[in-house]
Amino acid sequence: MRTHPTRAVRSAVLAMAAVLVAARVYAQGFDVTPWPARKAAPPLQARDLHGQPWDLATLRGKAVLINFWASWCAPCLVEMPSLQALARHHAPDELVVLAVNFKESATTVQRFVQRNGLDLPVLLDPDGAIARQWQAKVFPTTVLVAADGHVRVVVRGELDWTGPQAAALVDPLFRTAPRKVP
Repeated sequence: MRTHPTRAVRSAVLAMAAVLVAARVYAQGFDVTPWPARKAAPPLQARDLHGQPWDLATLRGKAVLINFWASWCAPCLVEMPSLQALARHHAPDELVVLAVNFKESATTVQRFVQRNGLDLPVLLDPDGAIARQWQAKVFPTTVLVAADGHVRVVVRGELDWTGPQAAALVDPLFRTAPRKVP
């Protein structure tokens, strides 16, 4: 004799399936937008948690990922370990990953960094001015700058920076064609 699940069991199973599907979609929710060809990169000048100044202009010759994040942002927290892994995978003279914290105190950011064992440069943006200049309105937002200093793409939302989708975005940053001289 076959038994049929009760309505309550069926409802619970469907609810669990919906949560799992939603979690999977959420965990892969990102959008890639090309940077406008004629648009110059805004300046990026900030200090890290150790007081060291960082200036995007001085990083020319290296690929740079600028990640705008906050400790209250759940997708940012999920994404951060993969950014750390990406930074550790590449030599610092090849790729620099800058984590720009949005509007949080140095104390809050320092606690987060220590708790999560981060060693990539974490820059402070206490009033949100840097995020505004880069038009980072969704968190996380990551801007990819090629070694030639030109911004290539903006990634809005959470991405696994150790996966093949990220590699397809990061690898071209190292292969920049020389500019033709007229």
